[in-house]
Amino acid sequence: LAFCRGRIVRVPKGPLIRVVGTEVAIPCSVSDYDGPSEQNFDWEFSRETDYVRIVSTWDSTFTSEEYQKRVGRGDIKLRRSSNDAVELVIRNIQPADQGRYKCSTPSTDATVQGNYDAEVQVKVISDGLSVSGSKARSSTSLRLSEGDSFKLRCSAITTSPEHTHLHVTWQIKSGSSWQDILSLTHEGKFQPGPGYEEHYRSGDVRLDTGANDTYRLSVSQASSADGGAYRCLVSEWVRGADGSWQKIQEKSVEIATVSIQRTDVVISTSNVSVTERDSLDLTCNITTDRSGIFQAEVMWYFSASPDDALSDAQLLLSMDHDSVVSDSTLISLSHVDRNSYRLLVRDVDVEDSGYYFCEAAIWVPLHNGSWHKVVERTSAPVSVVVTALEPDYDVFLNASKTPKFSDDPTELNCRITNVQDTEANIRFTVSWYYRQHLPGDDVVTEELLASMDADWTLLLGDRGRERIQNGEIIFSKKSADTFSLRIQWTSESDRGDYFCVISAWSRHRNNSWVKSRDVTSAPVYIFWATQDYTLTVEAVKLKPFFVAGHTFEMTCKVSSKNIKTPRYSVLITAEKPFTDQSNPNGTTRIISLNQDSVVRLEDWTDQTRVDGVVLEKVQENEFRYRMYQTQISDAGLYRCVVTAWSPGGGGMWREAVNGLSNPIQIDFQTSGPVFNVSVHSDSPTIYQGEVADLLCIITTEGMPLEPDDMSFDVSWFAVRSFALDREPVLLASLDRRGIVTQSRRNGSSDLSLERISPLEFRLRVHGCEDHDFGNHYCVVTPWVRSATGVWQREPDIKAKPIFLSVKMDVLNAFKYPLLIGIGLATVIGLLSCLIGYCSSRWCCKKEVQETRRERRRLMSMEMD
Repeated sequence: LAFCRGRIVRVPKGPLIRVVGTEVAIPCSVSDYDGPSEQNFDWEFSRETDYVRIVSTWDSTFTSEEYQKRVGRGDIKLRRSSNDAVELVIRNIQPADQGRYKCSTPSTDATVQGNYDAEVQVKVISDGLSVSGSKARSSTSLRLSEGDSFKLRCSAITTSPEHTHLHVTWQIKSGSSWQDILSLTHEGKFQPGPGYEEHYRSGDVRLDTGANDTYRLSVSQASSADGGAYRCLVSEWVRGADGSWQKIQEKSVEIATVSIQRTDVVISTSNVSVTERDSLDLTCNITTDRSGIFQAEVMWYFSASPDDALSDAQLLLSMDHDSVVSDSTLISLSHVDRNSYRLLVRDVDVEDSGYYFCEAAIWVPLHNGSWHKVVERTSAPVSVVVTALEPDYDVFLNASKTPKFSDDPTELNCRITNVQDTEANIRFTVSWYYRQHLPGDDVVTEELLASMDADWTLLLGDRGRERIQNGEIIFSKKSADTFSLRIQWTSESDRGDYFCVISAWSRHRNNSWVKSRDVTSAPVYIFWATQDYTLTVEAVKLKPFFVAGHTFEMTCKVSSKNIKTPRYSVLITAEKPFTDQSNPNGTTRIISLNQDSVVRLEDWTDQTRVDGVVLEKVQENEFRYRMYQTQISDAGLYRCVVTAWSPGGGGMWREAVNGLSNPIQIDFQTSGPVFNVSVHSDSPTIYQGEVADLLCIITTEGMPLEPDDMSFDVSWFAVRSFALDREPVLLASLDRRGIVTQSRRNGSSDLSLERISPLEFRLRVHGCEDHDFGNHYCVVTPWVRSATGVWQREPDIKAKPIFLSVKMDVLNAFKYPLLIGIGLATVIGLLSCLIGYCSSRWCCKKEVQETRRERRRLMSMEMD
């Protein structure tokens, strides 16, 4: 392929047939060349043998003398279409221009390969095409009515010596340009122009051929768009040597100018305003210059919007072309004159407001007696406004009940007064609104509480919806002219302006209700003066001196102001010293009594003294607290926390204010012993599986006691971390009665807790595991028997923790796996040896017979 590649110069395949006097363009192109992209071309002409130079793209002196004038006038020129293609253009070609035309390209290739020129034969024939209009029509102007039909004729003939075909196109002038209507192509096919496809398929536009080479355009159902100048455009085509069709000339002639008179439909009046119960009178006028026999079909439509399509509008009444009117009770349609039709709507209503328009169609008779619709038009919509007959009345709002305290009821009455000009088909409903009352000119948007629709159905607003559903806000109709709003329990958030809106509804012909008027009342301000709640609590200790084991007793007296019928709830709290391990925060909630006099133990955890604390109501504002058999651990500051409650909505109680009493101190003066606790272990580091011994040792200082006069509750805790940054875990406990309690454990290790001496307690961890490590400590609660024989509980004492480390015994961990591995390896080795011996002895034994060797002397190579 590389060796065969070379320059190729191409011209059309001849002969090229052209008509004298027309413009000829002969293309020439080059491909597969080397050198610059833009190539030069030379054109030459020959009638017989010698070539005459015509024109060149690169040499202005190339043109021969006989062609210099035509080239100078521009009758012959070169038109470049691309870098590698040009066209030789000859204007007004003559028979003398018939001959061979050669296109050549100067070489820009490194080697000479391919062809550098090409020839084409041009044949010039005489002009035999003639185009003319219809001779039978004397006038070239047609005046028609919309919907009429018309026909135009054109004659076209050719006497060309070659076998040519004609292409006939009918055109209409649209503005300054011509638009194709319908064509009969040179291949004998009908081709509608843009926008005329549907007219051609429906048969409204046709092209027929007749005698004497005539071509007739028929247009049916003419519209205003069909008006304009019409011409007949005829082109002559010939088939070239390559089989393609080529247009050799084109002629046209204007046939006629057609004007179409438009048919308009207009409603005589513009925007109309009528009063309710009056009559609406509209007239539809049809404007047409049609003088023959015709009938009109009229239809009246109603629409709520002027932009609605005809299919979405409501058909009111219609009259066909036989003057048959559709039936209607309140609407009538009459024929006023030849082109006017009147619509009368009696007893109009507000719902009749909207847009009215009429649609008219013109029907003409045919030869067979039937009627044919030629045009259809729709008028512009006319706006009709029906003014409602509004009733006249006033609205008065007053408060029959106003609150003086919070949670008091509020009742508002909305009354209709001075009712005038109302009919029996008028109905009143109410809407209630709330607006926050602000001083000055601040604007606050009103909030809807509830409203009623035409059938008195209550519609709730967003404000107070839950309270309305719960029955706290009630809406009612006391009489025909009075509506009521009642708030059962008024709160501070209900203070503000209230007003009502009375709506009048009118009943229409279809028994539907339409709102005709709204009247708003003057606002009513709901407000009551409020003062801050005041609550005072005083605590008094009834017995100023007592010792441990006796009963502690104090009273709490309450006084309040500006609280309506208050009730009180009381809570007794104790502030213990920070050395109390049971409550590190310092405050303990002991017992409470609510506003309904129900007593409840709060954080009282001493199971031995469940009934040791009592809280009772002495009077309406006085409460008494007793604590029996007091212990030394009960020392601290005791207070009364009182909450005042006022009656709320729905029988509920609402918290008003809280109060705190002065503290009452319980302090025991004692010179008893002082206890100290420590934890000790002989081996804090152990291996897994061993037993860990932890001792909790108690020492006493000060006054010595007999062992029978003291007892201890001991609890062991562990923190599973190196630092004390986690919650302690209870391991086991031993109370003073000797009962041991263990917590649930997840591992396989076990615990034991025992008392080995009056002041020593031992915790043993059997079979220690790695998760038993951590900081371990004990908490001791001493109990001392007083001289009166009562056991007194001392504050809890916490020992300093000791860290227990659990290690793994590597030798013991790997001893049994190694012995088992060596034993298994020995057994498998012996078994392998046994299997090999047995296999070689019995299973794989083979008899081998030794071949007998003959003793012969060797022969020499020469003898062999």
